[in-house]
Amino acid sequence: MGLLEKLSLWLSGGGTPASVLVLGLDNSGKSTLLNALRPPDQRAQYTVPTVAQQQDHFQSGGVSFSAWDVAGAARMRPLWERHYRRADAVIFVVDAADHLRLVVAREELELMLAHPDMFGRRVPLLVFANKSDASLALSASHVAAALGLERISDKPWHICASSALSGAGVADGIAWLARQLREMKTKH
Repeated sequence: MGLLEKLSLWLSGGGTPASVLVLGLDNSGKSTLLNALRPPDQRAQYTVPTVAQQQDHFQSGGVSFSAWDVAGAARMRPLWERHYRRADAVIFVVDAADHLRLVVAREELELMLAHPDMFGRRVPLLVFANKSDASLALSASHVAAALGLERISDKPWHICASSALSGAGVADGIAWLARQLREMKTKH
């Protein structure tokens, strides 16, 4: 976030600025999730898959989020690491109904967490077990176990069942993330 954006945010009373990465495999619902976070009059009627990366903005819980939605297709995942150093938080979106790809999601999450720009940093991690309304969707606790979240000890994490299409669970997860970011900013 540039100086002018920070100054504008401060003058408008927009809250604590935070840069958040929105990651996950392709078709997990990242763009749909960000669309659900926009004010109703700014939501797109249809979301299209992100080709490379796109930036979005939303506010919640006294935090002004600058969100980077980075494509999740296998050939595009190397783009993720370009954003690690500047990330204040990570939202990792998983399709809770796609049991076969949970293994791939876990591998990508582990690679991200082990990257030198992320390892050891107390960057809050919010995991959305998305598409929780699908008939075959796993519960959030099953998704957490499949991803090995209990082994993460160097950063706060939280998992939320969600449906980006209906918005169910999204506000709860973002509220947790906003609290984490506000607490981190007040400690510095």
